[in-house]
Amino acid sequence: MTEISESKQTPTSDNGYRTASRIAWIVGALAIVVLFVWQGLTAAGNPDPMTSHGATAASIDIAVLVFREGLECILVLSAITASMVGNSKSYRRPIALGAAVAFVASLITWQIVVGILDNISESVPALDLQAATGLLAIIVLLVVMNWFFHKFYWSGWISLHTKKKKKLMKGAKQGQSRARVAWGLALLGFTSLYREGFEVVLFLQNYRLKLGGTPVFHGVVLGLIFSVIVAALTFVAHRKLPYKRMLILTGVLLGVVLLVMVGEQAQEMQLAQWIGTTPIPALEGIIRPWMGLWFAIFPTVETLAAQGIALALVLGSYLIVQMQLANQRRAAARSVLPAEGGGVMNMLQTHNSAD
Repeated sequence: MTEISESKQTPTSDNGYRTASRIAWIVGALAIVVLFVWQGLTAAGNPDPMTSHGATAASIDIAVLVFREGLECILVLSAITASMVGNSKSYRRPIALGAAVAFVASLITWQIVVGILDNISESVPALDLQAATGLLAIIVLLVVMNWFFHKFYWSGWISLHTKKKKKLMKGAKQGQSRARVAWGLALLGFTSLYREGFEVVLFLQNYRLKLGGTPVFHGVVLGLIFSVIVAALTFVAHRKLPYKRMLILTGVLLGVVLLVMVGEQAQEMQLAQWIGTTPIPALEGIIRPWMGLWFAIFPTVETLAAQGIALALVLGSYLIVQMQLANQRRAAARSVLPAEGGGVMNMLQTHNSAD
């Protein structure tokens, strides 16, 4: 399985890491200060944990997912354009054009999906529709976070685009039509961004149905701002940022989002009577009502079991993949040792024969 490696520690990458760290610290500190001030003003200096701020929390969840998808898109595009320097630098333009068209296509897809769901909502109960779209959002998150899919879904995706790019560039050197090469590169740029955009469109529908379009818009804008900052540092300032660390951080945040969404989804399915409700009296005094509002933790068998299964899927797949990688490294080390041993034996035999 291909892993995303950190950039070599050159002065440029060090500067990029410092720049990204400063941006993260400044934005994070400002966000915390604004949050405390806002809570203090709206709650007259005494914030109540029982007061639901679902729209704000949802906007943050959406921003994390959009930023994560933006990072993945940036990594694919940077892998495609990495070797396009000198005379081949002009081939970056069709890739950028394809990505821009994909962004517009994602907006059109949003309108189409919204129209379809609005039509369905006229004949389907709201709770049933929210439960269905919630399941779809959880599936998207599980695919994004499940490590079993990474070789095909993530590493294979980058490898496929890189191979296609090499094939197109080889054709350009052999005299292939420049227009044909440009169309091929534009298609690579389009698919690099549209896949992420399509996932985001599917993920956001549950939030839109429950909270309306305003929190969704705020979350998408916030996630896009962070994505644009990283894209500018990568493609304009040519900074080598710690992409792997950023992916790990957003992965952890998405893990929290997943558990919250699974808890909310299980509760919605209970309200829609898709599944039963089995209270746990022993936990009713431990799991406070504010924990349900903020973290979707409820004292029922169904909600806790669903969250436990989701956590087991993510952590289990990660641990199994890490074990597979460790076994591959050990096998590679064992295959090197006999070769080195054979080399030593040959040297000894040569030395003895010379004597």
